Formats: sequence, structure tokens, C-alpha cells
Amino acid sequence: MPRYRWAWCCSSLPCFSRNCTLPREPHLVRHTPVNGQGDVPARIVAGHEAVDQRLDRFLSAKLGVSRSQAQTAIRLGDVLLNGAQAKSSARTQPGDVVTVLRNHAPWPVPPLEPEDIPLTVVYEDEHLVVIEKPAGMVVHPSAGHSSGTLVHALLARYPELRTRDDRVGDGERPGIVHRLDKDTSGLMLVARTYDSLRYFQAAMRDREVLKEYTLLCCGTLVPASARIEAPIGRHPGNRLKMAVVSTGRSSLTEYETAQALPHHTLALARLHTGRTHQIRVHLASIGRPVAGDALYGGCVAPTLSRQFLHASRLGLVLPNGRRAEWHSALPADLAACLLALGGQITTTSPP
Repeated sequence: MPRYRWAWCCSSLPCFSRNCTLPREPHLVRHTPVNGQGDVPARIVAGHEAVDQRLDRFLSAKLGVSRSQAQTAIRLGDVLLNGAQAKSSARTQPGDVVTVLRNHAPWPVPPLEPEDIPLTVVYEDEHLVVIEKPAGMVVHPSAGHSSGTLVHALLARYPELRTRDDRVGDGERPGIVHRLDKDTSGLMLVARTYDSLRYFQAAMRDREVLKEYTLLCCGTLVPASARIEAPIGRHPGNRLKMAVVSTGRSSLTEYETAQALPHHTLALARLHTGRTHQIRVHLASIGRPVAGDALYGGCVAPTLSRQFLHASRLGLVLPNGRRAEWHSALPADLAACLLALGGQITTTSPP
């Protein structure tokens, strides 16, 4: 028996309904929404591009809306996956039917335009680009950040990212494999083709990508090295924050002390999962928040105007089978803070 209770007919997928009278194309059909606010997309049948894709990403790409808009509609229960409510993180498969019940105007988002913003490129080939994101730069457009993002800079340097019918990611995040917070600096991986995007996303999902961060936390880490395994979800009292909650997603962070200072610890943290604010949340949960992290109660430190968190090491197997690894030194502002605290800048620990 097929896994779908029912599915819309289309030219490339079988129909599991015995009495189907729906048109065979297009995949996107319009009707009058339940709230009577006009013509909006009603149902979408997932095609081959939907293999193991997040529901919010799928909806964003298909409707040309921002991912946050898609997440809002899903959270309010106005999006059904195969007739049932689902989470934004639900995975779609070919043949799935996504139904939009209500208009969340305005759906349209401004088209992305290239912007001549300097980029520090560490490595590039036909499959990928590794860049050093500076602190203060937002990765992709979002509320309050319609320009000046990393994506705008990427489109100017790599125009092919915008000429693939949004196949290299969704409409607002072309090529983006993973993200860094606005005030986190360091190494980021960007895909240049649809195939490489799928390859790197799978590597991330299978925990085959090495992601290591250099951080300064408040107080002394005890023990000096450990694993923090605690589920992370939205903070129940503050939508801007994440927190360790029983209903959260499984999350694993490893850390080790690099330098023990009188009132701070310089450490290396390795992510085995990629949850929002993961390192910041996990360290705050053990009473050792990242220095300068106002959102999670981080202590102040000399000359520091942002969270002391830097993506300093990135490693993975390339599509050609070769293992590659990149290192990034502490940027000037974090190095100055460390020196002011009596720490040392070394080339081996941290990298």
C-alpha cells in the first residue's frame, strides 16, 4: 500500500484516489480561501525536488514567500501536509500534498538584487565557496534586514546562484547550507550548484561536517572538557530565545578548554547538531554563558561589543572524495579582548 492516503494527479506522479477528477496539471492550483480574502495557492503536489525537504523550505520556494512567513502559516495551523497539521521541520516527499488554508498577506517578498559588498573568500571551486562572515552581517533577508546580507553579496560575486529557478536553495537563501548568527563571525559553506547543495545538506544531516567554534565563556568550565546533550526548543516565555526544554530537538555539543583565565575560559566547541543558538543555549544551561551574549546572560569583557563566538574550523569530504579542512584565526576584536584578559593568541590552540 502506498504511504499516501490521497494525492493530486499530475503528469509525473501516480494518483492514489479511485475517483480523482482533479486536473493533471498544473501542480499549483488556485481557489478561494476559507476567509474569503481573495485568490491564494490552495494545494501543491510535491515533485521530485521535495525529497526529504523541510516543509517550511518547500512552501517558501513554491510560493515565493519568506521562510518566516511560511513558518508563521504553519505554526497557526493554516498549512496541512497530507491533510494533517505538521511542524515546519516536517520532511516532504514526492507525492505529498501541501494545502494552504488561509491567506497570510502579504505573501510576496521583494526580489533579491546583487549588492557590491566585500567578501572574504577562503576557498572556492565549481561546487562550493567557503567564506569568512564578519560579525554584524546577517546571512539572508529577514524582518528588518531586506538588504546588506551575505546573500546579496553572494549574488553579486556568483550570479549563477540566481539563474537556476531557485534550485540552489529557496528564494531568499540561494546556496546557503548552514547559518551563523548575525554577531557570530567565521567560516561558512555555500553551495554553487543544486547537486552540491543537496550533497552538503545530506552531509550536515548525517553529521559528517566538522564545525568547530572558538568561544570565551564566563567563569571556569568544570569539567575542562565534556559533552552537553540536552534538547533545544523555543523558549516558553521569550520568542527571541531558545532554551533547553523537554519538548525540544535533540542537541549535542562537545567542548574542551583551550585557556583557563582568572574569570573566563577560552574554549573550543564542536557541534554535532545544528540547532538555533545551540552553543549559546547549551553553555548558558550549565551556568557558563558566552561572554558578551546579552540575550543569554553573558558577562561583559574588556573591549567586547558582541558575543565572543567565532566559527574557526570547518571540515568535510568534498564531492570528489577529497577531505578538506579550513581554519580561521580570531578576528581583531576578539583577539583584543582575549589579550586584555591576559590570554594568549596561538596558532594551534585555538586554530
